[in-house]
Amino acid sequence: MITLIDNALLDEVCAQAAASPRRRKNRNFHPYDEHPGHRLLNAMQPDSYIPPHRHLDPNKDETFVVLRGLLGLVLFDDTGKILRALKVGAGGTAIGVDIPHGTWHTAVALETDTVFLEAKAGPYLPFTPAEKAPWAPAENTAGAAPYLAALKDRLLA
Repeated sequence: MITLIDNALLDEVCAQAAASPRRRKNRNFHPYDEHPGHRLLNAMQPDSYIPPHRHLDPNKDETFVVLRGLLGLVLFDDTGKILRALKVGAGGTAIGVDIPHGTWHTAVALETDTVFLEAKAGPYLPFTPAEKAPWAPAENTAGAAPYLAALKDRLLA
């Protein structure tokens, strides 16, 4: 059976994101975490913070295609210096982006109910210490909200 990616599904996953403490929600299309190909919707609200990270596994390039809203994508060097900040979605620089493994990055919802389709290799594995940015605040820490606000200021400037 096919799954339609329609406005009803986007509305549903956005409502779940709005109700989530993390202010984001995934809707997986892959059947289980160990599956070799991950395809999912990622719905985000503007106050959701994804700490900068990278995927070191050479099979873990990521592709994002924005289906609703506007996503900010920020790329960093190894010290946390911003290399590039761009808007992805209708009216942005592009409607999608392919991020090579090893690239420090984060995504920021610049509009309410932003949804992107994400594709990458499985299986799901938690980040290793080397994949977490040592120069950025962790999620749910005192520094996270000001850091997110500074990223948004950079993206919206």
